[in-house]
Amino acid sequence: MAEAQLQQFLEKVRQLNAFVALSEADPALRQALRDCGDHHQVVALARSRGFEIGRRWGEPPGNEPAVDAGDGGASLVRSPCPADGEEVTTVLLQTPQLRLERIHSCNARSPEDFWYDQSEHEWVLLLQGSATLQFADEAEPRALACGDALLISAGRRHRVLASDPPPGTIWLALFWPAPPAH
Repeated sequence: MAEAQLQQFLEKVRQLNAFVALSEADPALRQALRDCGDHHQVVALARSRGFEIGRRWGEPPGNEPAVDAGDGGASLVRSPCPADGEEVTTVLLQTPQLRLERIHSCNARSPEDFWYDQSEHEWVLLLQGSATLQFADEAEPRALACGDALLISAGRRHRVLASDPPPGTIWLALFWPAPPAH
């Protein structure tokens, strides 16, 4: 671990410890913490009290400028977060056989009656954040976290139920055509 990463980690631990100490001394804050339904609500509550505990291990600060994807030194994780409910797709590579996209979503979800039903296979990898997907052929939604990968076969209906608030969810998606049916 580089010294800068160690310092980042230790600072997050200090912030967490201070937030815990404050919640133990303040019954109203303790109740507000108990009322939180997920990680994002805890992070927002901590932020409202001046603590920054939301950045996950290895994530850069949320608003660093992206390195130009065309210069050979592209960063896949540093870029401004899209507007709330939006996603930004950047095609990183395209040939007749495949397309590689970087998708940065912020509190984005598929419309209620919408399902992706693609003619291409898709492999996705979460580079940052988390997301919840629903497949038409599965009863329970799937939670994905940073580092998780998933193959979605052509024609498999799916939808995004949730992606993270700032700094958002960053997906790397590889698409390639399904062979013609015989």
